[in-house]
Amino acid sequence: MALSKPRIAPLNVPFVRRRQTAVVFIWLASLPVTLFVFFLACTSPFMWPFIVAYLLFVLFDIAPENGGRRVEFMRRLSFWKWYAEYFPIKLIKQADLDPTKNYVFGYHPHGVISVGAWTNFATEANNCSGLFPGIKFHLLTLASNFNIPLYRDYIMAQGCASVSRQSCENILKAGPGSSIVIVVGGAGESLNAHPGHYNLILKKRLGFIKLAIRNGASLCPIFSFGENDLWEQVPNDEGTSVWKLQKHMKKLLGFTLPLFHGRGIFIYDIGVMPHRRPLVTIVGKPIEVKQNDNPTEEEILSIQKRYIEELYNIWNQYRDIHAKNRKSDLEIIE
Repeated sequence: MALSKPRIAPLNVPFVRRRQTAVVFIWLASLPVTLFVFFLACTSPFMWPFIVAYLLFVLFDIAPENGGRRVEFMRRLSFWKWYAEYFPIKLIKQADLDPTKNYVFGYHPHGVISVGAWTNFATEANNCSGLFPGIKFHLLTLASNFNIPLYRDYIMAQGCASVSRQSCENILKAGPGSSIVIVVGGAGESLNAHPGHYNLILKKRLGFIKLAIRNGASLCPIFSFGENDLWEQVPNDEGTSVWKLQKHMKKLLGFTLPLFHGRGIFIYDIGVMPHRRPLVTIVGKPIEVKQNDNPTEEEILSIQKRYIEELYNIWNQYRDIHAKNRKSDLEIIE
Protein backbone atom coordinates (compact mmCIF):
# COMPACT_ATOMS: atom_id res chain seq x y z
CA MET A 1 0.00 0.00 0.00
CA ALA A 2 1.43 3.36 -1.01
CA LEU A 3 2.19 5.79 1.78
CA SER A 4 1.16 9.40 1.32
CA LYS A 5 3.82 12.05 1.65
CA PRO A 6 3.82 14.01 4.90
CA ARG A 7 2.61 17.59 4.55
CA ILE A 8 5.53 19.83 5.51
CA ALA A 9 5.03 23.46 6.45
CA PRO A 10 6.36 25.76 3.70
CA LEU A 11 9.18 28.20 4.45
CA ASN A 12 7.12 31.20 3.40
CA VAL A 13 4.48 30.91 6.15
CA PRO A 14 3.63 34.48 7.27
CA PHE A 15 5.25 35.63 10.50
CA VAL A 16 1.85 36.18 12.12
CA ARG A 17 1.00 32.50 11.75
CA ARG A 18 4.45 31.45 12.96
CA ARG A 19 3.89 33.60 16.05
CA GLN A 20 0.51 32.03 16.69
CA THR A 21 1.98 28.54 16.45
CA ALA A 22 4.83 29.47 18.79
CA VAL A 23 2.57 30.78 21.58
CA VAL A 24 0.32 27.70 21.40
CA PHE A 25 3.40 25.48 21.71
CA ILE A 26 4.63 27.50 24.71
CA TRP A 27 1.20 27.13 26.34
CA LEU A 28 1.24 23.36 25.79
CA ALA A 29 4.71 23.15 27.31
CA SER A 30 3.88 25.28 30.37
CA LEU A 31 3.55 22.36 32.80
CA PRO A 32 6.75 20.48 31.85
CA VAL A 33 8.69 23.75 31.55
CA THR A 34 7.73 24.99 35.02
CA LEU A 35 8.58 21.59 36.49
CA PHE A 36 11.93 21.58 34.67
CA VAL A 37 12.77 25.05 36.01
CA PHE A 38 11.88 23.97 39.56
CA PHE A 39 13.97 20.79 39.49
CA LEU A 40 16.83 22.64 37.80
CA ALA A 41 16.79 25.11 40.69
CA CYS A 42 16.92 22.15 43.10
CA THR A 43 20.32 21.16 41.69
CA SER A 44 21.90 24.38 42.99
CA PRO A 45 22.78 24.44 46.72
CA PHE A 46 22.53 28.24 46.59
CA MET A 47 18.82 27.89 45.83
CA TRP A 48 17.98 25.38 48.56
CA PRO A 49 17.01 27.90 51.28
CA PHE A 50 14.68 29.64 48.82
CA ILE A 51 13.19 26.33 47.70
CA VAL A 52 12.52 25.22 51.28
CA ALA A 53 10.89 28.57 52.03
CA TYR A 54 8.80 28.31 48.86
CA LEU A 55 7.64 24.76 49.63
CA LEU A 56 6.64 25.81 53.15
CA PHE A 57 4.71 28.69 51.62
CA VAL A 58 2.94 26.27 49.23
CA LEU A 59 2.10 23.97 52.14
CA PHE A 60 0.24 26.69 54.02
CA ASP A 61 -0.99 28.77 51.07
CA ILE A 62 -4.80 29.13 51.13
CA ALA A 63 -5.07 31.13 47.89
CA PRO A 64 -6.28 28.15 45.76
CA GLU A 65 -9.29 27.88 48.07
CA ASN A 66 -9.96 31.61 47.98
CA GLY A 67 -10.10 32.54 44.33
CA GLY A 68 -6.44 32.18 43.46
CA ARG A 69 -3.98 35.06 43.11
CA ARG A 70 -5.14 36.84 39.97
CA VAL A 71 -2.71 39.10 38.09
CA GLU A 72 -4.56 41.18 35.50
CA PHE A 73 -1.35 41.96 33.64
CA MET A 74 -0.86 38.24 32.99
CA ARG A 75 -4.42 37.78 31.79
CA ARG A 76 -4.18 40.72 29.36
CA LEU A 77 -0.88 39.88 27.67
CA SER A 78 -0.87 40.13 23.86
CA PHE A 79 0.40 36.54 24.02
CA TRP A 80 -3.18 35.37 24.61
CA LYS A 81 -4.56 37.35 21.68
CA TRP A 82 -2.11 35.58 19.39
CA TYR A 83 -3.06 32.28 21.03
CA ALA A 84 -6.79 32.80 20.31
CA GLU A 85 -6.05 33.83 16.71
CA TYR A 86 -4.34 30.48 16.05
CA PHE A 87 -7.63 28.54 15.94
CA PRO A 88 -9.38 31.12 15.95
CA ILE A 89 -11.52 31.27 19.11
CA LYS A 90 -14.56 33.54 19.51
CA LEU A 91 -16.78 34.38 22.50
CA ILE A 92 -20.48 35.17 22.04
CA LYS A 93 -23.06 36.11 24.67
CA GLN A 94 -26.79 35.53 24.43
CA ALA A 95 -27.73 37.91 27.24
CA ASP A 96 -26.32 40.60 29.49
CA LEU A 97 -25.49 39.51 33.03
CA ASP A 98 -26.37 41.45 36.17
CA PRO A 99 -23.08 42.41 37.91
CA THR A 100 -24.85 42.55 41.29
CA LYS A 101 -25.41 38.78 41.16
CA ASN A 102 -23.15 35.75 41.39
CA TYR A 103 -23.08 33.01 38.77
CA VAL A 104 -22.21 29.35 38.44
CA PHE A 105 -21.21 28.75 34.81
CA GLY A 106 -21.26 25.19 33.49
CA TYR A 107 -18.86 24.68 30.58
CA HIS A 108 -19.52 22.02 27.91
CA PRO A 109 -18.03 19.95 26.39
CA HIS A 110 -14.80 19.19 28.24
CA GLY A 111 -12.81 18.41 25.11
CA VAL A 112 -9.29 17.07 25.48
CA ILE A 113 -7.89 20.06 27.43
CA SER A 114 -10.82 22.57 27.61
CA VAL A 115 -9.10 25.07 25.34
CA GLY A 116 -12.17 27.30 25.04
CA ALA A 117 -12.64 27.53 28.81
CA TRP A 118 -9.01 28.55 29.32
CA THR A 119 -8.91 31.07 26.48
CA ASN A 120 -12.18 32.82 27.25
CA PHE A 121 -12.21 32.80 31.06
CA ALA A 122 -8.59 32.46 32.25
CA THR A 123 -7.38 35.17 29.88
CA GLU A 124 -8.70 38.37 28.31
CA ALA A 125 -7.99 37.15 24.78
CA ASN A 126 -11.65 37.72 23.89
CA ASN A 127 -12.29 40.53 26.39
CA CYS A 128 -14.62 38.59 28.69
CA SER A 129 -14.50 41.36 31.32
CA GLY A 130 -15.61 43.88 28.70
CA LEU A 131 -18.32 41.60 27.33
CA PHE A 132 -19.60 40.92 30.86
CA PRO A 133 -18.75 44.05 32.89
CA GLY A 134 -18.66 43.51 36.63
CA ILE A 135 -18.43 39.71 36.38
CA LYS A 136 -15.23 38.23 37.81
CA PHE A 137 -14.66 34.81 36.27
CA HIS A 138 -12.75 32.11 38.16
CA LEU A 139 -11.98 29.03 36.07
CA LEU A 140 -11.86 26.04 38.43
CA THR A 141 -9.54 23.06 38.13
CA LEU A 142 -8.46 20.03 40.18
CA ALA A 143 -6.98 20.81 43.60
CA SER A 144 -4.02 18.56 42.73
CA ASN A 145 -2.85 21.13 40.14
CA PHE A 146 -2.04 23.49 42.99
CA ASN A 147 0.48 21.04 44.39
CA ILE A 148 2.73 21.43 41.33
CA PRO A 149 5.55 23.92 42.06
CA LEU A 150 5.56 27.12 39.95
CA TYR A 151 2.81 25.81 37.68
CA ARG A 152 0.33 26.46 40.49
CA ASP A 153 1.38 30.12 40.65
CA TYR A 154 1.10 30.46 36.89
CA ILE A 155 -2.50 29.20 36.73
CA MET A 156 -3.51 31.21 39.81
CA ALA A 157 -2.18 34.36 38.14
CA GLN A 158 -4.65 33.60 35.35
CA GLY A 159 -7.52 33.58 37.86
CA CYS A 160 -7.81 29.81 38.33
CA ALA A 161 -8.82 28.28 41.65
CA SER A 162 -9.57 24.89 43.16
CA VAL A 163 -12.81 23.15 42.24
CA SER A 164 -13.39 21.96 45.82
CA ARG A 165 -16.73 22.80 47.44
CA GLN A 166 -15.09 25.11 49.98
CA SER A 167 -13.32 27.01 47.22
CA CYS A 168 -16.57 27.41 45.24
CA GLU A 169 -18.45 28.75 48.24
CA ASN A 170 -15.64 31.13 49.20
CA ILE A 171 -15.65 32.64 45.71
CA LEU A 172 -19.44 32.94 45.49
CA LYS A 173 -19.49 34.71 48.86
CA ALA A 174 -16.67 37.11 47.93
CA GLY A 175 -19.04 39.80 46.70
CA PRO A 176 -21.27 40.78 43.77
CA GLY A 177 -20.13 39.49 40.39
CA SER A 178 -17.71 36.93 41.84
CA SER A 179 -18.46 33.79 39.80
CA ILE A 180 -17.11 30.36 38.96
CA VAL A 181 -16.68 28.40 35.71
CA ILE A 182 -16.87 24.61 36.14
CA VAL A 183 -16.05 22.20 33.32
CA VAL A 184 -18.89 19.89 34.31
CA GLY A 185 -18.08 16.75 32.30
CA GLY A 186 -14.65 16.33 33.85
CA ALA A 187 -12.08 13.69 32.97
CA GLY A 188 -14.70 11.11 32.03
CA GLU A 189 -16.08 13.35 29.30
CA SER A 190 -12.63 14.02 27.88
CA LEU A 191 -12.56 10.40 26.70
CA ASN A 192 -15.58 11.17 24.49
CA ALA A 193 -13.91 14.16 22.83
CA HIS A 194 -13.91 12.97 19.23
CA PRO A 195 -14.19 15.34 16.24
CA GLY A 196 -17.77 15.86 15.07
CA HIS A 197 -19.33 14.32 18.19
CA TYR A 198 -20.86 16.08 21.20
CA ASN A 199 -21.50 13.51 23.94
CA LEU A 200 -21.92 15.05 27.39
CA ILE A 201 -21.77 13.58 30.89
CA LEU A 202 -24.36 15.57 32.82
CA LYS A 203 -27.27 13.48 34.16
CA LYS A 204 -25.60 12.61 37.45
CA ARG A 205 -23.60 15.82 37.78
CA LEU A 206 -25.82 17.55 40.35
CA GLY A 207 -23.14 19.05 42.60
CA PHE A 208 -22.83 22.33 40.70
CA ILE A 209 -26.62 22.73 40.73
CA LYS A 210 -26.79 22.15 44.50
CA LEU A 211 -23.98 24.66 44.89
CA ALA A 212 -25.91 27.29 42.93
CA ILE A 213 -29.10 26.74 44.96
CA ARG A 214 -27.34 26.83 48.33
CA ASN A 215 -25.61 30.08 47.44
CA GLY A 216 -28.48 31.68 45.52
CA ALA A 217 -26.26 31.99 42.43
CA SER A 218 -27.75 32.01 38.93
CA LEU A 219 -26.89 29.05 36.72
CA CYS A 220 -25.58 29.77 33.25
CA PRO A 221 -24.70 27.14 30.60
CA ILE A 222 -21.76 27.64 28.25
CA PHE A 223 -21.33 25.60 25.09
CA SER A 224 -18.24 25.56 22.88
CA PHE A 225 -18.68 24.48 19.29
CA GLY A 226 -15.44 22.98 17.99
CA GLU A 227 -13.98 22.03 21.39
CA ASN A 228 -13.95 18.35 20.45
CA ASP A 229 -12.48 18.98 17.00
CA LEU A 230 -9.03 20.21 18.04
CA TRP A 231 -7.41 16.77 18.44
CA GLU A 232 -8.07 13.20 17.37
CA GLN A 233 -7.98 10.37 19.88
CA VAL A 234 -6.85 6.77 19.62
CA PRO A 235 -10.04 4.67 19.21
CA ASN A 236 -11.36 3.99 22.72
CA ASP A 237 -14.83 2.55 22.27
CA GLU A 238 -16.34 0.92 25.33
CA GLY A 239 -14.85 -2.51 25.95
CA THR A 240 -11.56 -1.92 24.13
CA SER A 241 -8.24 -2.32 25.94
CA VAL A 242 -7.58 1.43 25.66
CA TRP A 243 -10.98 2.18 27.22
CA LYS A 244 -10.35 -0.27 30.09
CA LEU A 245 -6.91 1.23 30.76
CA GLN A 246 -8.30 4.78 30.84
CA LYS A 247 -11.18 3.82 33.14
CA HIS A 248 -8.78 2.03 35.49
CA MET A 249 -6.49 5.06 35.58
CA LYS A 250 -9.45 7.34 36.40
CA LYS A 251 -10.60 5.05 39.22
CA LEU A 252 -7.09 4.77 40.65
CA LEU A 253 -5.87 8.38 40.30
CA GLY A 254 -9.08 10.41 40.00
CA PHE A 255 -8.18 11.59 36.50
CA THR A 256 -7.38 10.05 33.15
CA LEU A 257 -5.37 10.99 30.09
CA PRO A 258 -6.87 10.82 26.59
CA LEU A 259 -4.47 9.31 24.06
CA PHE A 260 -4.68 12.16 21.60
CA HIS A 261 -2.77 13.44 18.61
CA GLY A 262 -3.02 16.47 16.36
CA ARG A 263 -0.54 18.21 14.10
CA GLY A 264 3.10 19.16 14.42
CA ILE A 265 4.91 22.48 14.18
CA PHE A 266 6.72 21.72 10.92
CA ILE A 267 4.81 18.62 9.79
CA TYR A 268 1.05 18.94 9.54
CA ASP A 269 0.15 15.24 9.74
CA ILE A 270 1.35 14.21 13.19
CA GLY A 271 2.14 15.84 16.52
CA VAL A 272 0.54 17.05 19.76
CA MET A 273 -0.31 20.56 18.63
CA PRO A 274 -4.05 21.27 18.24
CA HIS A 275 -5.41 21.65 14.75
CA ARG A 276 -6.20 25.11 13.41
CA ARG A 277 -9.94 24.66 13.65
CA PRO A 278 -12.43 27.33 14.76
CA LEU A 279 -13.88 27.23 18.25
CA VAL A 280 -16.93 29.33 19.15
CA THR A 281 -18.00 29.66 22.78
CA ILE A 282 -21.62 30.63 23.47
CA VAL A 283 -22.57 31.92 26.93
CA GLY A 284 -26.26 31.12 27.32
CA LYS A 285 -29.06 32.85 29.18
CA PRO A 286 -28.89 32.67 32.99
CA ILE A 287 -31.35 30.60 35.00
CA GLU A 288 -32.51 32.37 38.14
CA VAL A 289 -32.20 30.21 41.26
CA LYS A 290 -33.91 30.75 44.62
CA GLN A 291 -31.51 30.41 47.54
CA ASN A 292 -32.12 27.35 49.73
CA ASP A 293 -29.63 25.84 52.18
CA ASN A 294 -31.27 22.42 52.00
CA PRO A 295 -32.68 21.87 48.51
CA THR A 296 -34.84 18.81 47.92
CA GLU A 297 -34.07 16.28 45.21
CA GLU A 298 -37.18 17.42 43.37
CA GLU A 299 -35.94 21.03 43.40
CA ILE A 300 -32.49 20.03 42.17
CA LEU A 301 -33.88 17.91 39.33
CA SER A 302 -36.28 20.70 38.35
CA ILE A 303 -33.39 23.15 38.00
CA GLN A 304 -31.35 20.54 36.14
CA LYS A 305 -34.20 20.10 33.64
CA ARG A 306 -34.28 23.85 32.96
CA TYR A 307 -30.49 23.88 32.63
CA ILE A 308 -30.49 21.06 30.08
CA GLU A 309 -33.27 22.75 28.12
CA GLU A 310 -31.20 25.95 27.91
CA LEU A 311 -28.18 23.94 26.79
CA TYR A 312 -30.23 22.39 23.99
CA ASN A 313 -31.55 25.84 23.06
CA ILE A 314 -27.96 26.95 22.45
CA TRP A 315 -27.25 23.82 20.43
CA ASN A 316 -30.37 24.11 18.28
CA GLN A 317 -29.79 27.80 17.58
CA TYR A 318 -26.14 27.54 16.52
CA ARG A 319 -25.52 23.96 15.35
CA ASP A 320 -26.11 24.69 11.66
CA ILE A 321 -23.76 27.68 11.87
CA HIS A 322 -20.88 26.41 13.99
CA ALA A 323 -21.25 22.60 13.72
CA LYS A 324 -21.91 22.15 10.01
CA ASN A 325 -19.59 19.14 9.79
CA ARG A 326 -20.95 17.35 12.86
CA LYS A 327 -21.23 13.56 12.71
CA SER A 328 -23.95 13.41 15.35
CA ASP A 329 -26.17 15.74 17.33
CA LEU A 330 -25.76 16.76 20.95
CA GLU A 331 -26.41 13.82 23.28
CA ILE A 332 -26.30 13.48 27.04
CA ILE A 333 -24.98 9.95 27.50
CA GLU A 334 -24.63 9.79 31.29
